[in-house]
Amino acid sequence: MTKVQEQQVLRVTSKDGSSIAYERSGEGAPVILVAAALADRTGTRRLAKALAPEYTVINFDRRGRNDSTEHEPYDVQREVDDIEALIDAAGGQAVLFGSSSGSVLALDAANRLGDKVSKVVLFEPPFIVDDSREPMPADLDADVRKLIDEQQPGAVVKLFMHKAMGIPKFAVNIMSIMPGWSSMRAAAHTLPHDLELMRGTQDGTPLPAERWKAISAPVLVLTGGRSEQFFHRGGDALVEVLADGRHEVLKGQGHGVVLMNPKALLPQFNAFVEG
Repeated sequence: MTKVQEQQVLRVTSKDGSSIAYERSGEGAPVILVAAALADRTGTRRLAKALAPEYTVINFDRRGRNDSTEHEPYDVQREVDDIEALIDAAGGQAVLFGSSSGSVLALDAANRLGDKVSKVVLFEPPFIVDDSREPMPADLDADVRKLIDEQQPGAVVKLFMHKAMGIPKFAVNIMSIMPGWSSMRAAAHTLPHDLELMRGTQDGTPLPAERWKAISAPVLVLTGGRSEQFFHRGGDALVEVLADGRHEVLKGQGHGVVLMNPKALLPQFNAFVEG
């Protein structure tokens, strides 16, 4: 067991010249944490700390968020390039951990980067593949972009929390005065990135069978035992289209486990990565 190293901000330069900021901690096999919509590396620091005694953890800001820059126009491939640059900086191969919509970016990276990705662990990719949840509103992307153009980042976050995540408006209003809201507001302009990542996976129809057919790395999909049924249905659907996938339940946990209780992930994470 090693002590968690003192974190410092490091940088890699992606293929398009964007500067990607990250923190590196621990020693061992490299693990790269891919954050969810509206999140930056501050939201995955507790998970990084939990993993660092066993792994070299790369905790980064996705492009356009916090300390990372980006060049337009946005393309999913550019985010994959960012992850490739981080993998190369970590030694040439890494495990990817993705949370929520970050799971889909991790899948796309594994699909395009081949042997550079050794294993993939996903927590609750928010796929909507049947009638267990209403499909994502068709006008969400247009509404988000309109609010961004109007420079209303707080309204973007509230819209996403209510319409996409299904959180009641009164609860969203309470969240707006809680710690962490300011970082989500700061990342609001990147929300279309995640909506693009999720395109075609949240309309209540089967997942695109060809999208991740090139993934050779084993994939573990985790869903919380207390989470909504659609997460479980989506996890089952995903492993059906992967060459080597498994779906396990994290008993007693919900969608916020990465932020609130990351140590609960460790037993299944370690068993899969080290097995």
